[in-house]
Amino acid sequence: MDALKEIKIEVMYKADSCLPCFYMDEAVKEILPFYPDNVAYHRVDMKTMPGKKRFLDLSVSLFGEEGVYKQKRIAPIPSLFINDELFFDAIPPRHELEAAIHEMLGMKNVC
Repeated sequence: MDALKEIKIEVMYKADSCLPCFYMDEAVKEILPFYPDNVAYHRVDMKTMPGKKRFLDLSVSLFGEEGVYKQKRIAPIPSLFINDELFFDAIPPRHELEAAIHEMLGMKNVC
């Protein structure tokens, strides 16, 4: 696998009152300073139209159109995607999040 220069992390975010959403967002923000040139972070705010569309797009990537629109399956909330791939459906411990970032960047884990 070739090493990537930058990866995209997205967190499905329902609202500030959703504590799991809030803490998943915080978990990512906590590690961002260590990857300034390698991680592009985007919180997918499902209260906005672009956020709703992105959430549906990622749900379709997981379950297909039939799964979403007929079977009513959607991406977990909160969830964390790296390069459009679901990596975590619960708040990840820091070491697991960093391991996932290193894996996607093709880096050797330091820990």
